[in-house]
Amino acid sequence: MSDRGIRKVRTGTVTSDKMDKSVTVAVERTYRHPVYKKVVRRTKRVLAHDESNQCQVGDVVRIVESKPLSRRKRWRLQSIVSKVE
Repeated sequence: MSDRGIRKVRTGTVTSDKMDKSVTVAVERTYRHPVYKKVVRRTKRVLAHDESNQCQVGDVVRIVESKPLSRRKRWRLQSIVSKVE
């Protein structure tokens, strides 16, 4: 089976919602260092498309890979996992 058509799905936290129809999402990943065997945390900030402006700062969201929507946006909001109170 080929990997064609399978889109990456990531879970992250919204860090900025100041833009119109866009949010900044911090996606954290952990991996074990190849030499020192310590678990390392790395954070990447990506822009995601939020068509209805429903996300707020602090929300945990699921984003999915998509075609380029603008110069820096390559992800779309799939769902909100948990809302901030």
